[in-house]
Amino acid sequence: MFDDASLSSLRLLGSGPAVEVIDQTLLPHQFTWQTLDSTPAFCHAISAMQVRGAPLIGVTAAFGLAHALAQDASDEQLNAAHDGLLATRPTAVNLRWALEQIVAVVQPLPPQDRAAAALAHAIALREADIAHCARIGEFGLALLEPLQRKGRLNIMTHCNAGWLATIQWGTALAPIYKAHEAGIDVHVWASETRPRNQGMNLTAWELHRAGVPCTVVADNSCGQLMQAGEVDCVIVGSDRTASNGDVCNKVGTYLKGLAARANEVPFYVALPESTIDWRCPNGAAIPIEERGSDELLTQSGVDGSGTLRRVRLAGEELTAGNIAFDITPAQLVSGLITEHGVFAASSEGLATLANKLGR
Repeated sequence: MFDDASLSSLRLLGSGPAVEVIDQTLLPHQFTWQTLDSTPAFCHAISAMQVRGAPLIGVTAAFGLAHALAQDASDEQLNAAHDGLLATRPTAVNLRWALEQIVAVVQPLPPQDRAAAALAHAIALREADIAHCARIGEFGLALLEPLQRKGRLNIMTHCNAGWLATIQWGTALAPIYKAHEAGIDVHVWASETRPRNQGMNLTAWELHRAGVPCTVVADNSCGQLMQAGEVDCVIVGSDRTASNGDVCNKVGTYLKGLAARANEVPFYVALPESTIDWRCPNGAAIPIEERGSDELLTQSGVDGSGTLRRVRLAGEELTAGNIAFDITPAQLVSGLITEHGVFAASSEGLATLANKLGR
């Protein structure tokens, strides 16, 4: 299904390092490619969530650093661009990981060789992300097949961990796309994911485009659906996973983990190894981003004339707290689906993965 180049969230503009990304703040009402051709443009795209999702944030930042070095490959520019990009979002560890990848490649090189090396590595990271997500899909599919206890396999997800959050395939949605391709009758419960509604605006848009049956539900209805036996498993993504298996994902994930455990519903987390923070001992050490209150107090939508507008939902005098992520403890996670296989969400399980990687 991903032979179509339009099903890619980031594409090179010419030979690079400038790129085009889908402006995800306009979906599902407008499909617009946004050009990123300056360090401020790359930083704004990440901080304003024109691009989002841990793997895509990382790849975008890699191209951002490559673009900065194409303008000026001095140590000063390298450090300034690195620090500016790193400051855009605090929670998704792929941002730091990708920037460190580029720095490690270019720092030993003379300035005249840095831009080409940075671009080549950014392209390699993009291609690796596609391959890794495809493998996550295959390992996840092997978990889904035995769950077909009735005519239709009902999967719940939260936020958006599809190809819009990566380059292609996605993480949590990759097993679903693989199941759909394999002819499995799969249906997805996509929770709205307030306040930015990534589940309704992005995940449902993706799945509908791919022909995968999907129903948008209110965030607060998900426990009831599990209790009623309408959910065969939950699959979510991760913005950062600690070395003990604690998972940081879009706020609301923890509540789904609790409901899944109470109703004996398998709860899987799909993520590339790059989203594991091996330096982080547990979820309590993960920085939790808090975003502006306007995301909670206002809402974008299309009015009766087809015009995209933003309206205020609450009284002018109100303020709001907008916590963007939460921590799901490892003991609530049935397994971590990675490009290297499925591992227990525990220190021991991730030690097995680390040994496999030769860490």
